[in-house]
Amino acid sequence: MPFAGKFRCFAFTYASIRQNAPRWSGVYVLSNANEWLFAGAADDLQSALHKHLMETGTFLKSKAPTGFTFEVCHPAACPGLLDEMVTELHPTCNRPYTPPPTKSARTR
Repeated sequence: MPFAGKFRCFAFTYASIRQNAPRWSGVYVLSNANEWLFAGAADDLQSALHKHLMETGTFLKSKAPTGFTFEVCHPAACPGLLDEMVTELHPTCNRPYTPPPTKSARTR
C-alpha cells in the first residue's frame, strides 16, 4: 500500500514545493480536487515538482493540478513504490494517452 501511515497533501505552488518537498529521492503524486493525476519518482523531489509546475501545454497541465504529496524512499525502492501507487491510485496521466480520432480526408 502506498503512503505508509498518514500522508499530507500540499498546495502545488512554488512556495509550497520549496517549503515542503525535500531535495531527496522518493515518489510523488499530483492531484486536483477531483482525482489523482500523475505519479512519478525522482532523485530530487523538489526539482521534479518544480519542473511539473513550470510545464506548459501538457496533458497533465490541462488537468489543472492543485496539490501534491510524496514519500521519501531510497532510489532503489522508488520503482516498486511507484508501481504500487499507479496500481492503487490509477492516476489519469499515467494511463496511455490516446488522442481523439481525426477525421480522415476523403480521397477522390
